[in-house]
Amino acid sequence: MFADVDPEMTLAQEEVFGPVLAVIPVADYEEALSVANGVEFGLSASIVTDDHTEANHFADEIEAGVVKINEKTTGLELHVPFGGLKNSSSNTYREQGDAGLEFFTTTKTVYDNY
Repeated sequence: MFADVDPEMTLAQEEVFGPVLAVIPVADYEEALSVANGVEFGLSASIVTDDHTEANHFADEIEAGVVKINEKTTGLELHVPFGGLKNSSSNTYREQGDAGLEFFTTTKTVYDNY
């Protein structure tokens, strides 16, 4: 765990996969959202709040492919699409769930009149 991380530090700007936590002090919700969106990655994001209006605003405004409310950012169910925004993940398509079936399905229309 790294305390008092500045949003401009490499640790705060890169996508780190590992047991690492960067604590970035912010003054309020709006600054937190700005810091979170101020990186070139957007795989997963989470907010912990008892304000449902704030939670909905976060879900609408955060630049991440997976958004969780009052949940940890790790772990997904296999039936839902997974992928990030910006330079996270493939940024092209969601290869799980119904989206995966649709992506890998070729539809053919056949008219057959015997």
